[in-house]
Parts: sequence; structure tokens; C-alpha cells
Amino acid sequence: MFEDTTHTHRNKPNRMNDAEIMVILILFHSGGFRCFKHYYKEYVCRHLTHLFPRCVSYNRFVELEKEVLLPLTIFIKQVFLGTCTGISFVDSTPLRVCRNQRILIHKTFEGLATRGKCSMRWFFGFKLHLIINDKGEILNFMFTPANVDDREPLKQGNFLKNIKGKLCADKGYIG
Repeated sequence: MFEDTTHTHRNKPNRMNDAEIMVILILFHSGGFRCFKHYYKEYVCRHLTHLFPRCVSYNRFVELEKEVLLPLTIFIKQVFLGTCTGISFVDSTPLRVCRNQRILIHKTFEGLATRGKCSMRWFFGFKLHLIINDKGEILNFMFTPANVDDREPLKQGNFLKNIKGKLCADKGYIG
């Protein structure tokens, strides 16, 4: 019958595909930008529209990027990891998801993020455990809740699977 065409632009597909989102995230980390919001709005949406014709708003992109976490992690582990040189270093760093005052009302990582302690202070979120070689190449990485002891990932066979030679760590890894 009668079709309302005045608002058809609002119902256009508002979705970048997963590969586009992953490429934008990888380019950000290899491009020397400091602020992701500035990079996305001023560089990707203005200068890379020929590569990403279905750019979404910054807020929408932030919503979509958590959907590619698993595929991006698998891609990085398959493509970007360095090779063991015989001298490796392991350490962890906190990934805070919110300020301590907001822990009780934080909803994004509800049930996943935990309270933990790093060398500086208590925080709420996750830990990123990294193993690098003497060239600074990432050999492996793992995310854990914040309350997991730094030594736990070392007990898992897959985390140290391709590590040979000496593995240096700080005091937090001493049993």
C-alpha cells in the first residue's frame, strides 16, 4: 500500500562486518595514535571512507568491538606472535574496567571482572599476562580475572607451550 519513505535512511544496515572492525583496531595499535576516539572519528571516518564505506558512529563502534574480541584474539595468536629466541620474559599488567568507586554499579563485565591487587593498588577488572622475547616480540598472552595469582597461567601447559630456554619474571612469580 502506502510506503513512508521519509525515514528510510534510519533503517539502513548499521553494521560494519567483523573483519572491518578488526582491521581498524589493528591499524590503531600499529599506527602510533594515542587516543582511539580521535583516531576513529578524525582518521578512519574522514580519510579511510574508501576502505570502510559503512562507518558507524563512534559509540556504535565501541559497542561492536566487544563482539570481535574472540576472533581478534585467535587471529593475533595465529598471525602476529613472534618466535622464541631462548630468552623470554613474563609479566602481567592490570586492565581496569572501572574506578573502584563504581564497582558495585558496574554492569559491562558483570560476573567476569573481579577485584585484584597489583603492585600499585587494588583494582577491578582483569589481568593481561604477556610473554615476550628479547626482541620485544609477543610470544603469548592470556587474560585472567584480576583475582588470579600471577603464577596460575604458568601452570597451564598451553601458555608456555612454545617457550624454550630461560624465562625471566619479577618477584610476583616466585612461589
